[in-house]
Amino acid sequence: MLLWFVIIYWIISVGIGLYAATRVHNTKDFAVAGRHLPFYMVTATVFATWFGSETVLGIPATFLKEGLHGVVADPFGSSLCLILVGLFFAAPLYRMNLLTIGDFYKKRFGRGVEVLTTIAIVLSYLGWVGAQITALGLVFNVVSDGEISKLAGMWIGSGTILIYTIFGGMWAVAITDLLQMIIICIGMLYIGGSVSGMVGGVGAVVEHATQAGKFSFWPAFDPKEIIGFVAAWITMMLGSIPQQDVFQRVQSSKTEKIAVWGSVLGGSLYFLFAFVPMFLAYSATMIDPQMVADLIDVDPQLILPRLVLEKAPLFAQVMFFGALLSAIKSCASATLLAPSVTFTENILRPMVPHMSDHRLLRTMRLVTLIFTILVTIYAMYSKASIFKMVENAYQITLVSAFVPLACGVYWRRATNQGALLSIFLGISVWLSVLLAGPEDPFIPAQLAGLIASAVGMVVGSLMRQFVHHDPHIHDQLRQGHHAHAAAETHHVAEHPHHHA
Repeated sequence: MLLWFVIIYWIISVGIGLYAATRVHNTKDFAVAGRHLPFYMVTATVFATWFGSETVLGIPATFLKEGLHGVVADPFGSSLCLILVGLFFAAPLYRMNLLTIGDFYKKRFGRGVEVLTTIAIVLSYLGWVGAQITALGLVFNVVSDGEISKLAGMWIGSGTILIYTIFGGMWAVAITDLLQMIIICIGMLYIGGSVSGMVGGVGAVVEHATQAGKFSFWPAFDPKEIIGFVAAWITMMLGSIPQQDVFQRVQSSKTEKIAVWGSVLGGSLYFLFAFVPMFLAYSATMIDPQMVADLIDVDPQLILPRLVLEKAPLFAQVMFFGALLSAIKSCASATLLAPSVTFTENILRPMVPHMSDHRLLRTMRLVTLIFTILVTIYAMYSKASIFKMVENAYQITLVSAFVPLACGVYWRRATNQGALLSIFLGISVWLSVLLAGPEDPFIPAQLAGLIASAVGMVVGSLMRQFVHHDPHIHDQLRQGHHAHAAAETHHVAEHPHHHA
């Protein structure tokens, strides 16, 4: 019965995604929904993209083992990332009217930086999308009571999400995200209510968790502990700022104001709702301590699905798995689209200078197909947990793309040479600590890489320039858009009937 509900819901959402494809006429529609999304849709797509499998399965599993201290990267770091994007990056990037985040690096620092950062951003998606596909395999396996293997579940899941993403692009992602956000919120609150009824209310769970020491958040007063804590926090907080999916949500907004506040509200909602799965998973330790004990070291990601299947009535099961599938699908569709669009626009397109818009759109769809196949194969062979796959995904953008983005927007003296040195040092130090460093380094690899990246940017920008750099480019990027906007306004005022 449950499996049939899941199949019907799956078919409906694929249908909605395909309906959205009727709005895609060019690459701008495909990549950024023609910049037409209203406030409620931007908020929904920011929230639903981030509320993925790691929020429902990964974070609660980590919370059960390590307490609040273990989940500093997500939801604390990741929700702050969205709020920081809204407050500091959405407005300047929106004004630039670009298709991808790679376009920013090209305009500010030239082709070399564009290629390097784009490759880093595309690679970072392997872990994130891989985590969603792993979770799909897990859900199909659990819901079908073992009839569908995890491998088959992965291919079924990635294949059907690919169908509407490849045709509908950002429009399909945005419209299905709106539906999925509603289902996630209702489903999570409903299942939260029925589980709290089993354990004697929210207060009882909170008290039990407090006594078990699960709410200790801050690290011990020890330099190594503090540095490790900061490194975990900034991995997602700063590492996910230079990401194409975040950038797409900003660029898809109808106005600059929507871009700013859609990100802030989406991030705040994500933070609040991320605690519901943690509450549910901890309730499991009170409802069925034996089941938790059996699974905690084998596969803690199964605790929550198992609790719902064994203890909740059918309607609650439908609500839970509906919410979980919504979370995974909204996240997977967005994370398949983002790297495919940026790889096509920033790596392939410059190789074929006279590519028509129609051909570019076809290429974007083909790249989406190839990326989906590669990621599914990666997910099949990856041994990392869902939470680890997501956390590791952001290290590469943290050490290579964050400093050039922040300095490119806010530091006028940042140069092409500084950006190249920043990327080179960031990645070299990160990899050397990761591959040749001690098992448990005093400064974690990603923090060492970030520091090296910042040093590279400052030193490379202030020393004698060996790489060509136009010193006025920063001003043109920041002011040219105002001038362009003013010209547009003037043109509309002169030809109102044409624009109507």
